[in-house]
Amino acid sequence: MNDGLKSPSKIKVLDGNRAAAHAVTLCKPDVVCAYPITPQTDILETLYTFHAEGVLKAEMVEVESEHSAMGVLRGAALAGGRTFTATNSQGLALMYENCIYNATVRLPVVMVNVCREMAAPHAVTAGEQDIMMFKEAGWIQIHARSCQEIFDSVIIAYKLAEDPEIRIPVVVCYDGYFLSHQWEPVEIPSQEKVDQFLPPMKMSPSVDPETALTFGPFLPPDLGTEYRYKQCIATEMAKTKLEEIEKDFQELFGRGYGGQIEEYRTEDADIILMALGSCAGTAMVAVDKKREEGIKVGLVRVRMFRPFPRERVVEALKNGKAVGVIDRNVCFGWNCGNLLMELKAALYGSGKNVPLLNFICGLCGSDITIEQIEKAIDMTATAAKGTPYKEVTWLDIE
Repeated sequence: MNDGLKSPSKIKVLDGNRAAAHAVTLCKPDVVCAYPITPQTDILETLYTFHAEGVLKAEMVEVESEHSAMGVLRGAALAGGRTFTATNSQGLALMYENCIYNATVRLPVVMVNVCREMAAPHAVTAGEQDIMMFKEAGWIQIHARSCQEIFDSVIIAYKLAEDPEIRIPVVVCYDGYFLSHQWEPVEIPSQEKVDQFLPPMKMSPSVDPETALTFGPFLPPDLGTEYRYKQCIATEMAKTKLEEIEKDFQELFGRGYGGQIEEYRTEDADIILMALGSCAGTAMVAVDKKREEGIKVGLVRVRMFRPFPRERVVEALKNGKAVGVIDRNVCFGWNCGNLLMELKAALYGSGKNVPLLNFICGLCGSDITIEQIEKAIDMTATAAKGTPYKEVTWLDIE
């Protein structure tokens, strides 16, 4: 398929990690700095291969930890460079301190987090506990459900992070193993086409070898408050900015994902499922099966988790009689999942008061099956009829 520019697009069969690495390479970062950690390591191995082959011309910086990696990217971003890193789980926790700093001073770093459980129990298995820990770090979060979407989201993330009105770091998230090691066809556009969509970053360097400066000094309270206020304004603005950027992306590349949320068969749905990540693909199959049984069910997949797409979610759920929320994580202190708590906050004051059921499953690497989601749909449909219901169900053990 010819893309209208000098080189044709190519279809490659890639797993999620290699899809991310291909996208990063096409975005031409100036500095790549990351520390390997399962199940993210394939990203780094692929990027180092591209660098050795002369395809990736970035400065590759090897460090002793994830904390150092994010610190190196701080300096590179302050110097006006385009940067990339990848991590997950304990690595994300280790770099957390520097992540908060980079968000507050508005450095447009792009990172991939291959979602993995946090220890203990010590497990290198899939789970969203790491990225839920990260939700208050000040970063924009985009969650993908396919290898193609991983590839596209990385490119979109650079465009969003580097927008002059945003300047907020972005993390692209996807499920470890279920997507990081899942092989799917991925369309790889030409370098010319990516360059057309993502021009070189225009950011005035904050550092100059001839001028002595310090970064991160103590600030007076009024200036510190102004930093936080402007960060919050820019973060909220990212919701509409993502919609605009994805529209441009779809016009050029022919693919789109709904912006902040993806809706599936919600137009006439009485029952709405809400999900995050790769399990949304499984949920679509369950939705189709239940539609054949006459149950009017639809799906809302949250794609932008931070900032939370409150307005889009409220609109998508306006006709639903009950909502079932699938969570691959736990919100400690509330005995439920994080997505349910976000939904409750989003619906507060909206006038929408319907049964909200939470289904916790897929923890510690366990699969989320079609049968489990069908059960969740049945329980949500029963609650929609006014039958007493249980708010939180742990599908793997009940």
